[in-house]
Amino acid sequence: MSKAENIVILTGAGISAESGIDTFRDSGGLWEQHRVEDVATPEGFARDPDLVQRFYDARRAAVQTVDPNAAHEALARLDREWPGELLIVTQNVDDLHERAGAKRVLHMHGELLSALCARCEARHRWNEKLVDRPPCPGCGETALRPDVVWFGEMPYEMDRIYAALRDADIFASIGTSGAVYPAAGFVRDARELGAHTVELNLERSGGSHWFDEARQGPAGQLVPEWVDELLAGISPDQA
Repeated sequence: MSKAENIVILTGAGISAESGIDTFRDSGGLWEQHRVEDVATPEGFARDPDLVQRFYDARRAAVQTVDPNAAHEALARLDREWPGELLIVTQNVDDLHERAGAKRVLHMHGELLSALCARCEARHRWNEKLVDRPPCPGCGETALRPDVVWFGEMPYEMDRIYAALRDADIFASIGTSGAVYPAAGFVRDARELGAHTVELNLERSGGSHWFDEARQGPAGQLVPEWVDELLAGISPDQA
C-alpha cells in the first residue's frame, strides 16, 4: 500500500473500551442495563425525558474521568504524520480521539460533551448535567437534549463520509460490531470502489468476511502496529 494516499478509518466502541468506557453490546454492556427503546430513541425521550437525561448525564460525567489509550494515541500520530487525506469517522460519542491530538475527526453519532437545543437547533459545548433543564445559551429556552444521534435519527455528515469513501485507497474499521447501519455498510461501499479494506477488532465481527484482511487482538496493540506499518510505507514522493 505504499502508493496509498487517502485513508478513511471507522472507529467504534471497542477502541475506547481499554480506556474504561463501557461498550453497549457486549455482555455486561449498557444495553443490558437499559432498554434501547427507553434511552436511545426520540420516543423514549418524549416518554421519560428525566430517565434519558440522567442516562447521558452519567455517561458525560464518566467520559471526563478517563484518558485516551494507545490506540487513540496511534491514530493521532497517523493524523499528524500522514501526508494524504485522512478522515477518522467515529461512532463513539466520547472525545478521546481529540484529547489524544487527532484533528481530522467526524462524530457521526454526535458527542456527549455537546448539547443540542430542540428549539433553536444550536449546539453548545457542554460538560454539566442536563436533567435540571438549564436554559439554552442561545435562545434561553429549556429545550436542551444530548447531542447524540438516537435510533431512528439520521447520522451526521453522511454526504461528507460517502465523499471520503469514494476517494479512499484504504478503509479501516477498528473496534466495531459490524451490526449498526449505515456504518456497517461502509466496508462494502469502500471495497466496491477499489479501496483496500482492513478490520482491527478484538474478535471477528459479523462483517469480517467483507474485509480484505482482518486482524484480531486488543486495539491498544493492533492499532499502533498498523499505524507503524502505514507510516513506514510512505514513499519519498508522498512525504
